[in-house]
Amino acid sequence: MKRISLSLLLFLLPLLASCTKEKQVYIVYFGEHKGDKAFHEIEAHHHSYLQSVKESEEDAKSSLLYSYKHSINGFAAELTLDQASRLKELKGVISVFKSDPRKYKIHTTRSWEFVGLKEEEGEDYRSDGDAPRHKYDVSDRFRVGRKFLKNAKHGDGVIVGVIDSGVWPESRSFDDKGMGPIPESWKGICQTGVSFNSSHCNRYYARGYERYYGPFNAEANKDFLSPRDADGHGSHTASTGVGRRVNGVSALGGIAMGTASGGASLARLAVYKACWAIPNTEKYATNTCFDEDMLAAFDDAIADGVNVISISIGAVEPHTYMEDGIAIGALHAVKRDIVVAASAGNDGPAGQTLSNPAPWIITVGASSLDRFFVGRLELGDGYIFESDSLTTLKMDNFAPLVYAPDVVVPGVSRNDALLCLPNSLSPDLVRGKVVLCLRGYGSGSTIGKGIEVKRAGGVGMILANARDNDAFDVESHFVPTVLVFSSTVDRILDYIYNTYEPVAFIKPAETVLYRNQPEDSVYLYKPAPFMTNANILKVNSFVLPDIIAPGLNILAAWSGADSASKDSRDRRVLGYNLDSGTSMSCPHVAGAIALLKSMHPSWSSAAIRSALMTTASMTNEDNEPIQDYDGSPANPFALGSGHFSPTKAASPGLVYDASYQSYLLYCCSVGLTNLDPTFKCPSRIPPGYNLNYPSISIPYLTGTVAVTRTVTCVGRPGNSTSVYVFNAQPPYGVIVKAEPNVLVFDRIGQKKRFNIIFTTQGYGFTGEARRDRYRFGWFSWTDGLHVVRSPISVSLV
Repeated sequence: MKRISLSLLLFLLPLLASCTKEKQVYIVYFGEHKGDKAFHEIEAHHHSYLQSVKESEEDAKSSLLYSYKHSINGFAAELTLDQASRLKELKGVISVFKSDPRKYKIHTTRSWEFVGLKEEEGEDYRSDGDAPRHKYDVSDRFRVGRKFLKNAKHGDGVIVGVIDSGVWPESRSFDDKGMGPIPESWKGICQTGVSFNSSHCNRYYARGYERYYGPFNAEANKDFLSPRDADGHGSHTASTGVGRRVNGVSALGGIAMGTASGGASLARLAVYKACWAIPNTEKYATNTCFDEDMLAAFDDAIADGVNVISISIGAVEPHTYMEDGIAIGALHAVKRDIVVAASAGNDGPAGQTLSNPAPWIITVGASSLDRFFVGRLELGDGYIFESDSLTTLKMDNFAPLVYAPDVVVPGVSRNDALLCLPNSLSPDLVRGKVVLCLRGYGSGSTIGKGIEVKRAGGVGMILANARDNDAFDVESHFVPTVLVFSSTVDRILDYIYNTYEPVAFIKPAETVLYRNQPEDSVYLYKPAPFMTNANILKVNSFVLPDIIAPGLNILAAWSGADSASKDSRDRRVLGYNLDSGTSMSCPHVAGAIALLKSMHPSWSSAAIRSALMTTASMTNEDNEPIQDYDGSPANPFALGSGHFSPTKAASPGLVYDASYQSYLLYCCSVGLTNLDPTFKCPSRIPPGYNLNYPSISIPYLTGTVAVTRTVTCVGRPGNSTSVYVFNAQPPYGVIVKAEPNVLVFDRIGQKKRFNIIFTTQGYGFTGEARRDRYRFGWFSWTDGLHVVRSPISVSLV
C-alpha cells in the first residue's frame, strides 16, 4: 500500500510542477492611482512588479497585455500560478485573480411608452426623416409630468458608455442627423478596425480574447476585429438606452410593428467592445468577455468622459468584489460620479444567482410589458391552446398531426427524432404534416428543430417544453409553430393515438395589448409588469436587485451580420429584433439615468440610484402587487424596490446620498482595505448595513438592531417647509420604528439623520418565520406630495 502511495505521489509531482509553470492571464490590482505619476511612470511601475517574478526584462514586456493607467491601477499579464502567487504577497497588491473565458456572460417598442415616456403633441425629437408624428396612448399611472422628456432635453449633452459586443453603426437607431456638436467633456478617440472607420468613434478590446484563443481568425471567430457588432446584443442594448426614434420598424414577419426608440434619444453613445464570439461555436451559445478586456474598457470610458456606463454582462458564479472586473471598474467610475447600471442575470429563482451585487452598481432585474405575442393551436377535436409565439407564418388548412418519434428515419434513434435533431425525420412520413417535437436540453437551438421539420416537408411544428416550470424559448421559426407546456403533451398524444386521422391547425402570432384581449382568447394574460425571472441573493446589508425594468421581448436595433436566432443555418438578416433578459432591462435604466443626469447634473451616482429606487412602483396595471413568474406576489429579492418610473424619479423629494468614501468604508466592513492610498479604514468600522442605501437587509436578526440612514432634501413645494412622516409595513415577527419619526426640512440640500430600530417579537418562530427564511416589508417618508419608499428584508433567528 505504501509503494502504491509513493508511486502515485511521484506521478503527481511532475503534473503539479507543470501546472505551476503553465501560463495564464492574471489581473494584478493595486486599487486607485495616487495621481502623482505620468503614464510612462505608471507603466514602468507595473513592469517593475512583473520583472520581480519574471526571468528577464524581455519576458516581462512580452507577457504584458494591459497596463491600466487612467483610473484603475493595475495590469493584466501572462503568469504562471507560482508567479501569480508571489505577486499576491508583494506590498501594494490588493488582489491577483485569473482570467477565465467562462467567468462572464451577456444577459440576454413599447417599453418606453409603457413606463410613461412619450413625445409631447407636436414634438418629434430625433425622428428619422419626415416620418409622421406619433401620439402614444399611455396610462397616466406612470406619469407625474407630461413635459418630462422636454425638461430632460432627451438626454442632450450626456454621454452614455456601453460595454458590450459592439455596434452596427449603419442602423437608423444610431443616425446622428440633426444632432449638435459633441460635448466638450468628451476626451475619447475614434478607433478604426475591420469594416469600421474613424468616423464611427468607438473602441474595442481583444488582447485577452486573442491571448486565450490565439490570433484573430475572421472565419473561425465569425466576428470583426473592430468595434463592429457581429452578434446583435451590443447594438440591441445600445439602441434601447440611447437610440434615436425610428418609426415603422418590426421584427421578422411584421411582429411588434411600431416605433423603436432609446430612452435618452439625444444623449451621445460611446461603445466599448469587450465581448466576442467564441471561435468555431454557434453564436446562440453565448459570447465571451474577459476581465482584462472589460477593465481596459472601464479605464478608457472613465478617461473619455462618459457620464453613464451600461453593462449587460455578469459573472456566472459569485466572486469577491476584488476578483470581479466589473465591480472593480464600476468602483473607479463611481469615484468620478459616473453612474453604472448592470444587469442582474437570468439564472433565478435559485439562491445566490444574482450578478453584479456591488453596492456602487445599480443592479437591474427584468420585468414584462403589457404587450403579448400570442400563437394558437387548434386540434381536430376542438381543443385550443394559446401561448407565446413570434412566428407569423400561416397554414392554409388543418393538416395531419404526427408525433416525431413515429416518423423517424430508419436507423436513427427515436430519441433523436423526438428532439427533431438534424436529419432525424423521414420526409416520406412528414411531408404535409404538423410534427410534435420536444424542446430538450443540450440538443441544439430550438430554431434548428423547425429547420428540420421544414427539411422533411412538414407544414407546422408543436414544440413542447421538457419540464413544466420552464419558460418558453420564443423564436421566429421556419414553419408555423406553437409552444406548449410539457403537461399539455399528454393531452396532444392522447388525441393522436385515439383518433383515426388526427389533425391540427396553427394560427400565426398576433400582437395583443393587455387592455385589448380578444374575447375568444384562452391565453393567460397577466397584468404588467410581471417578473420574467427571479434573481435571489441574500446579502448582509441591502436588498438586490435594486430595481426592475422591461426586459421581455424588447424590440431594438440588431447587427446586419447576424440572424434573428443567431443560428448559422438561419440566413434571415434584419435591422430590428426582439430579445429578452436583464440585458434588455439594464439599458432601459441607463437611458433613464441619462435623462436624470440631464435634469439634475449635480446629483451623484447614489442620489440617482436613490431617486429611481424610492419612487419605483410596486403595483401592476390592475393596481395589484406585481406578480412573480409563477403568479404569486413577487418579493423584493425578485423585484428589488419595484418597477422603475423615470418621471417620478425626477422629483423624489428626498434621496439617500453616498460618496466614494462611503463605499470604501463599506469595503472596510467586508475586509477590503487599502483600496485607495488617500483613505484608511477607521479603528472602529461601522457595520455594513449602515451604508446609506435606499434598502435594508438584516440576516439572522435577534433582539434589537439600529440602522442609521441620512436623507437629503432635493425638492419642496415653493418656499414652504417640508414635513416628512415615517410609516412602515414591518416584516412578520418584527417591530420597525424610526427615531425621530418626523423630519422637517426648510431648504434644498438640507440633511437629516435618523435610526431605524428593528426589534424581534418575543414568540416561538415556526413555519414561514423560521431561521434563514426571509420576511419582507417596507418603510417610507411622506410629506403629502412625495412617498420615499424603501424595501426591508429580515431573517430571524
